[in-house]
Amino acid sequence: MHTMSPALSAYLETNQSRFLDELFQLLRIPSISTLPEYRADVERAARFVADSLGAAGLEHVAVIPTGGHPLVYADWLHAPGRPTVLCYGHYDVQPPDPLDQWVTPPFEPTLRDGNIYARGASDDKGQMFMHIKAVEALRAVSGGRLPVNVKFLIEGEEESGGAALAGYVAEQAAALRADVALVSDTELYAEGLPTLCLGLRGLVYAEIEARGPAHDLHSGVYGGAAPNAVYGLVELLAQAKDAGGRILIPGIYDDVAEPSADELASWRRLPFDEQAFRQQEVGATQLTGEADRMVLERVWSRPTFEVHGIAGGFTGAGSKTVIPAAALAKVSLRLVPDQDPARVVRALEQWVAASAPAGIQASVRVLSMSPAVVVDPGHAAIHVAAQACAEVFGQPTVFIRSGGSIPVVGDFARHLGIPTVMMGFGLPDDALHAPNEKFRLGNYYTGIRTVAHFLQRYGAAH
Repeated sequence: MHTMSPALSAYLETNQSRFLDELFQLLRIPSISTLPEYRADVERAARFVADSLGAAGLEHVAVIPTGGHPLVYADWLHAPGRPTVLCYGHYDVQPPDPLDQWVTPPFEPTLRDGNIYARGASDDKGQMFMHIKAVEALRAVSGGRLPVNVKFLIEGEEESGGAALAGYVAEQAAALRADVALVSDTELYAEGLPTLCLGLRGLVYAEIEARGPAHDLHSGVYGGAAPNAVYGLVELLAQAKDAGGRILIPGIYDDVAEPSADELASWRRLPFDEQAFRQQEVGATQLTGEADRMVLERVWSRPTFEVHGIAGGFTGAGSKTVIPAAALAKVSLRLVPDQDPARVVRALEQWVAASAPAGIQASVRVLSMSPAVVVDPGHAAIHVAAQACAEVFGQPTVFIRSGGSIPVVGDFARHLGIPTVMMGFGLPDDALHAPNEKFRLGNYYTGIRTVAHFLQRYGAAH
């Protein structure tokens, strides 16, 4: 049993209020990467992160311009013979709408009921900042040294496609070489339960456009004869799934890898409460999807097809009797291991072309795609991480998957050939991407402790 050094514990305890104050400074910056009007704020957040890395004692700190928003890099490479850990996070956030549903403003971080409420509190500013504070603390109590070599790569486009990062990882593979990556952008399975995530779904995000007449038409003069683009798009989308939630796009299930019997057995042992999930997390009268699959399978290891928004026609106040010429739907497919995003895109395109109703021309524009990722639980770093988490929390670590996507984990596997330790400290009800996003204050501090303990343990294991 390894315990944390008294000096490290004392440093973390003494500096708690400063760690929180610095995080609040970062949370106040509205670094919304998807909206062009926030570009200056995104750059301000990048500089804040770079300054924080420098203050923590990291070297070669650089704000790296890209075709999109800047990347931030830093390293400390003075532990010969010890492994190198590549710490990843993102400083950009989702738009905060709808604003009227926030109890306190999204960019005025507030402590309430033991939680930090702010956009980005959990996804991913609070969790990314834990890495910086863990490294600062380790250096402070070790005469400026670290138990491992570290490289930091922090991006500003995770919430808007991440194209710049994918290119950078591919081009700079030699400079980014490491033994393992560390990402805190996931969650604990339940409060107080140490959790490592071993799998992520991939993602194809696309727009489907439907076109009918050459221009909008009067619905009295032409109604009954002219094709309606909005209605045609709705008809098309309605063919994507059956009433039981099974995707009907041909070929989607061809390459789906099933979880192993051991993995399924471990999921069944998790303290999952389907009624609480439905009522408290989803807030719906009933759950949907494949009835022959348990809920955790549906959200962790099955493909999905979702519609995120539909635009077209007239939606203003009052009435306007128009047959719309064009309509657009934002859609996504979550992918699971062994599915090839390019093959899924081809299947989607062929299905759209074949299924568009009479008089409707439909087309697909792909905005982003990334494959699913699974991590080998037998890797040495995963083993050490599981031990470190268990020691800090005082109970065994559980292994889960996430239904979400972190594209960089696939980039690290593909271009650097390394696995990623996905050690997150959020909670299932943190309201990521929604109003009143939160991060448990205790989990922020526990996360700093656990990351520091993992880096110590991983360095000592070599």
